[in-house]
Amino acid sequence: MPSFDIVSEVDNVELRNAVDQANREVGNRFDFKGSDARIEIAEGNALTVFADDDFKLGQVYDVLIAKMAKRNVDVRSLSRGQVEKISGDKVKQVITVRSGVDKDLAKRIVKLIKDSKLKLQGSIQGDSVRVSGAKKDSLQEAMGLVRSEVKDYPLQFSNFRD
Repeated sequence: MPSFDIVSEVDNVELRNAVDQANREVGNRFDFKGSDARIEIAEGNALTVFADDDFKLGQVYDVLIAKMAKRNVDVRSLSRGQVEKISGDKVKQVITVRSGVDKDLAKRIVKLIKDSKLKLQGSIQGDSVRVSGAKKDSLQEAMGLVRSEVKDYPLQFSNFRD
């Protein structure tokens, strides 16, 4: 029976390269001279952005977004946390890199497929959604439907089988 998986993944190598390039640019820019602006990668796909104030924090984030876009890393996978004050006037912000389809989105996708009247079955399997059906054409219709309805989360379609 033909099937495919709906997943949400981020290429960690490209993410690390984008962070390295952003740090290099921040280190070379004139408006960041003498400041402690940087991006660090923590365990579990979390980024921490450090800066002297909120404005510079936003500038560092903009540089990161530009570098990620150039390296084809989907910026919709980033989830910004609260801005925290640390020693003195310095601030930091934790940015979580979302990977995997969370439960609420998976339920929404399965409901979307069932409501579409296509002869398909959707099942949640961990952090992915498997869609199976009798015809490849209906699977491709389901891909188009999911692409058009879910715009706020980066999704990829993998493991397509005949």
